[in-house]
Amino acid sequence: MQGILIVDKPMDWTSFDVVAKLRGVLGTRKLGHSGTLDPMATGVLPVFCGGASKAVDLQLNHDKSYRAVLRLGARTDTGDVTGTVLETAPVTAGEQELLAVLPQFIGPQMQVPPMYSAIKLNGQPLYKLAREGVTVERRARPIEIYSITYGGSPAENEYVLDVQCSKGTYIRTLLEDIAAAMGQKGTMSALRRISAGVYTEADAHTLEEILAVKEQGLPALEALMLPVESVFESLPLLVVEPWVEQHLYNGCPTSRYPAADGRYRVRNAAGQFLGLANIVQGVLRVEKLFVERN
Repeated sequence: MQGILIVDKPMDWTSFDVVAKLRGVLGTRKLGHSGTLDPMATGVLPVFCGGASKAVDLQLNHDKSYRAVLRLGARTDTGDVTGTVLETAPVTAGEQELLAVLPQFIGPQMQVPPMYSAIKLNGQPLYKLAREGVTVERRARPIEIYSITYGGSPAENEYVLDVQCSKGTYIRTLLEDIAAAMGQKGTMSALRRISAGVYTEADAHTLEEILAVKEQGLPALEALMLPVESVFESLPLLVVEPWVEQHLYNGCPTSRYPAADGRYRVRNAAGQFLGLANIVQGVLRVEKLFVERN
């Protein structure tokens, strides 16, 4: 079984919990996931199954989009409502002030990651240090916010924001910074990932749905998966002849290949996705195969 299963992660599950559950459901330990979600978060979690797990580190699109809720009036140690309240303050700003500060957060910027994060220091995740009451200096990292769209106020002092951003962006930190720019204390009260790379909510399946489909047999379960080629859909397609296909299997370069230099996703003459290849100065070489060698 090989493919990418897009899971709609439930609240109060870690990303690892989801993968552990799916190991039993799919009957394989060969699983990987892309883009860890906090336990309180829900939404799009791509799980790479079988041979597709080789594609986790090869993804071309790492951008994400989220729907988050900013709650004004308090700041917590975790940056969200699951944490301990560190400060409270009267709310003296609202929608007008929020809309006024949002434009300053669009574009490339540096962001200091929170202590409650999976970033490692000397092999130790920061969140473990944070739980012990230890705070260490963190280096700011480059991120980019492509857009922030205001989505209304579902409750008093709460504001919905849709955020499109680059890999490595911490939405909790972004919301705290937005609140600070408004002259307020703030924290995140809800988070849902709407898309991860090329995958969206429309591709996602709940764990309940996945378990129900399993009862219909493995073919039905496999039908839920997206092909590994979907990761590379933005690359140009190269269809190779059988003798070139054999070269790819054997790791042999193919000289004077009649195509422009560049990186390609490759299919054989039968339309089967083989993997990735590069052409440099007319020489075709395999980069990564996702099929069994003949």
